[in-house]
Amino acid sequence: MIRINLLPHKRGAATGAPSQRWLLVVLAVVLLEIVGLFLFYQSKREELDAQNRTNAQLKSQIDDIKRIVADHDEIKKALTVLRAREEAIAKLQAGRSGPTAVLLELAQIMTTGKGPSADPDKLAKLRKDNPLAVFNPAWDSRRLWLTAYLEGQRTVRIEGLARDGNDVYELAQRLKLSPYFYEVTLLPGKKDADQVSKIDLVSFALQLKVRY
Repeated sequence: MIRINLLPHKRGAATGAPSQRWLLVVLAVVLLEIVGLFLFYQSKREELDAQNRTNAQLKSQIDDIKRIVADHDEIKKALTVLRAREEAIAKLQAGRSGPTAVLLELAQIMTTGKGPSADPDKLAKLRKDNPLAVFNPAWDSRRLWLTAYLEGQRTVRIEGLARDGNDVYELAQRLKLSPYFYEVTLLPGKKDADQVSKIDLVSFALQLKVRY
C-alpha cells in the first residue's frame, strides 16, 4: 500500500499567500506614489499657469508703459508747439490793442480811400444827423504828411505839413472818429512857403490822447 505525504504541499501554499500580500502592498504604494506625483504635477501646473498669467499681465503693463514713454517726446513737441502758438497769439492780441495797433490805425487814417475804423452804424447815424462831422472818403491824403509823432503817458503830439487848413481839419476829424484817439486838439500853426517848390504849406500840430 502506497501513502502520499501532502505536508510539503501545504507548506508551499502557506508561503505563497504572504508573497501575494506583499505584492499587493507594493502595488498600492506605487499607486499612491503615482497619485501623489500626479497631484503634485497638477499643483505645479496650476502654479505655472498662474505665473504665466501674471507674467502676461506684467508684459502688457510694460508694453503700455513703453508706448507712453515712446509718445512722451511727441507729446512734449506738441505742447511746445501749442505754447509757441499761445505766445504768438498773445503777442498778436497785444499788438492789436497796443502801440502797434495805434500806428496801424494812423496809417489807415492817412491812406487814400480808407479812414478810421469807426463803427459803421454809428458813422451812418452821424452822417445823417451832421454830415460835417464825418470824414470825407474822397480826401487825397497826399496833400498832408507827418513830420513828427511823439508819445508819452498816452498823450500824443503830431506835427506835419499840409497844403491848406482843410487838409488839417480832415485829419483832425478822422482822428476824432477813431476809437483809438480822443481829446483831439488843434494847436496853433502857421503858413509858410516851401523853400524848394515855393508852394504855400501849412505847418500844423495836433495834441491828442490814445487808448490801448
